[in-house]
Amino acid sequence: MRNTMLALAAVTLAACQSAPEAPQSAAPEPALGPATIPSQPGLDPAVVSPGSAVMDQSVTITPPAKGIPTKYAAFSGMWAGRLEGMYEGKLAVQTISSKGGVTVTYAWGILGDNNPGEAAGEGRIVGTTLKLGRLPNGADVSFMMLPDATLAATYTLAGQTYTGVFIRQ
Repeated sequence: MRNTMLALAAVTLAACQSAPEAPQSAAPEPALGPATIPSQPGLDPAVVSPGSAVMDQSVTITPPAKGIPTKYAAFSGMWAGRLEGMYEGKLAVQTISSKGGVTVTYAWGILGDNNPGEAAGEGRIVGTTLKLGRLPNGADVSFMMLPDATLAATYTLAGQTYTGVFIRQ
């Protein structure tokens, strides 16, 4: 009986004490593979739902120079939309050259079996269509400027095509 009381007292004391902090490993974290999507630090999970398209906050837009044709300059800026009304996408057209070359960052949310991600790259504006270089996940993405200054998006991945409308943010 006495041993039972001592054991109960020891368990009670242990439950009242704070757990020690886990020791920090001095070993460096392994490098991320090309298919690994790093977590987005500093995001409030109550504001961003899991599977959302998340654009890195450090992405910047350089306003088009005076010599850039108006039809190209119209693409400059941050855009957001939904493919098939449910799959989020975000586009940052960061720079535009006088010949229609662009630098962009594109972020996508969950899309079929594809996890959220972000890719920086280049593209080209021809006429009223901006075509991005192939994304690391294998997707081909293009945006056509509509008369109402929105973008008609087409996203093709693994033989499946998704469409939607993006608006300037």
